[in-house]
Amino acid sequence: MSRINRQIVLAARPQGAPKDSDFRLAETEIPALADGQFLVETNYISVDPYMRGRMTEAKSYVPPIPLGGVIEGGAVGTVVESKHAAYKEGEVFLGNWGWQGYAVLDGRGIEKVDPDLAPISTALGVLGMPGMTAYFGLLDVGQPKQGETVFVSGAAGAVGSLVGQIAKIKGCRVAGSAGSDEKVDYLLNEAGFDAAFNYRDADLGAKLDEACPQGIDVYFDNVGGPLTDAVFTRINIKARIVVCGQIDQYNNAGASKGPRLLWHLIVKRARAEGFLVFEFAQRYAEGRQQIAQWLRESKISYRETVVDGIENAPRAFMGLFEGENTGKMLVRVKEA
Repeated sequence: MSRINRQIVLAARPQGAPKDSDFRLAETEIPALADGQFLVETNYISVDPYMRGRMTEAKSYVPPIPLGGVIEGGAVGTVVESKHAAYKEGEVFLGNWGWQGYAVLDGRGIEKVDPDLAPISTALGVLGMPGMTAYFGLLDVGQPKQGETVFVSGAAGAVGSLVGQIAKIKGCRVAGSAGSDEKVDYLLNEAGFDAAFNYRDADLGAKLDEACPQGIDVYFDNVGGPLTDAVFTRINIKARIVVCGQIDQYNNAGASKGPRLLWHLIVKRARAEGFLVFEFAQRYAEGRQQIAQWLRESKISYRETVVDGIENAPRAFMGLFEGENTGKMLVRVKEA
């Protein structure tokens, strides 16, 4: 009896902001398993801003998604059939099989998920790539010190909200920006930020001065654009700028123009450094263990924005660029 796998594939390379016609829902037959393979049914898939770059042909740190190819990204799923002695039905795994309802795997490139540790969705969020990005990006690249001021752009997202909470644990003053008053309220009253503002209706310079009266020692940048320009003029001596993302520019058709402010790094003897979380892969266990401990101790909290149905994955992805998520954006394919 044939079984059908529903997949979201790249139908066209987006020009500017992604749109519905750039994606296509495809149906393919799931092949019979060979010895050494097992079948995973997807429970959750991840949608992340970095995926936008992979939809172009521009040279980057990973190859582009081919036209007609399944959108690649993190996924969590449950083994439903196995011809591999080491993988049993009912076990849950994290992998990179992307936006599809099923995946035939052989055990390479996946990690087992412990459903007793936390909800399995967290393997794509607070205990997954976003959590590791926040943990290592702030602590290893940003190197915050007690009493310093940390400013986070895109602070209500999956990464930014954790960066702020970790900085608070380390004894810093934490400020952030977000794209709605509701998100600002979340940052102040749930995530524990000392100051936050809505960048959409703000005089950015004035709001930064109000939020960071002593200047900025660590800037965790998820956004780029005019906000980052404003931050550059307010960094302190020996400041560290952690370049994690530039979502303000991902949909630009060409190079954007703006102030050329690198000279502030000279005046302030500061450092700006980009990073990729995958560089810390050998230390993920350390990061997960520490974040899980902070969760148990109620020192950090997390939010998830969940969209149901694999057919709605493109819409969830487009929503990232419209500010529709608080915390981690996920698509629920099938309840575990």
